Amino acid sequence: MQNYCKTIGALAAASALVAGTASAEVEYEIHTGYSSQYLWRGLDLGDDLSEVGVDVAGKYNDFGLSAGVWGSAFDASSTTGNDTDNEVDFYLEASRDLGFATAAVGYIYYWNVASLGADNQEVYFQASRDLGFASASLTYYWDVDSTNGGDTDGYTELALSRSFELNSCLTLNVGTNVGYLVEGGDFTAWTTKASLDWGFVDRAKLSPFVALSIGLGESAGSSWASTDNEFVAGSMLNVSF
Repeated sequence: MQNYCKTIGALAAASALVAGTASAEVEYEIHTGYSSQYLWRGLDLGDDLSEVGVDVAGKYNDFGLSAGVWGSAFDASSTTGNDTDNEVDFYLEASRDLGFATAAVGYIYYWNVASLGADNQEVYFQASRDLGFASASLTYYWDVDSTNGGDTDGYTELALSRSFELNSCLTLNVGTNVGYLVEGGDFTAWTTKASLDWGFVDRAKLSPFVALSIGLGESAGSSWASTDNEFVAGSMLNVSF
């Protein structure tokens, strides 16, 4: 309960910040879903992932601000030996449109509630741009406390995505990304995902999806050295207000 109250307090503070100007509009989103596997940057962390999260976003002057919390439960018997494991992530981001690209900086705190591993923190820097045929982004993640064994130090991800509006209720989203370990000089995984957004009511959508991840890592000592190809399926429910 103590952590729950802290989470609500953080979201309320973010709401007050972005609502500082009369013209600012704050948006909230609740999302929940299920995935056949917990796939993180091409790594298989467990099976039967159930997740839920809350996000808040708005603008202050020329800056976009967002914050959120994400919680999960999954079967980690294949990785930690636990029938059930839990993770809670807290994240913040500030972004600005520079004209030629949108720049963003963010922070993520990974709280491993059970025994998946030590808690971890990352700061990331991102540049994104609409190329017309697709939206592109390049993100650099820096592991600020190195409690993850150095595996995510200098992790970079290049991503492309595009959406196709099929009709007023259906939108097809396709995205692909490849990860690279800067310090290790090795690729991690190439992941491609397709989802179908069904806006069945105003401000709510159901999004079934499939994803395929191809392991590319070869460096000894890296978590990605023995990564297998993975196929994941699931569905998300998003409600905004």
